[in-house]
Amino acid sequence: MGDATEDMRSYKKVNDHTLDLTVKKDGKVTTSGCMVVSADDKSRTVTISSADPQDKKRTTTAVYDNQ
Repeated sequence: MGDATEDMRSYKKVNDHTLDLTVKKDGKVTTSGCMVVSADDKSRTVTISSADPQDKKRTTTAVYDNQ
C-alpha cells in the first residue's frame, strides 16, 4: 500500500539535530537525503537526492521556518 515508487524507507539519527533518510525500490536506492533542525529549533532544512525512472538525477532543498 502507499507509494508505488518505493517499498522501503529508513531513517538514521546522526545527532540531536540531523536525520539521514534512504528510500529503496526493489533493493535499489532511489532517494537519499537528510533533515537538519537548526540549533535554535527555528528552522528545518531538508535536502533530497533522487533519480526518476529514466535515472535522471536531481537534488532539491527546502527550508521550513517554525512559527
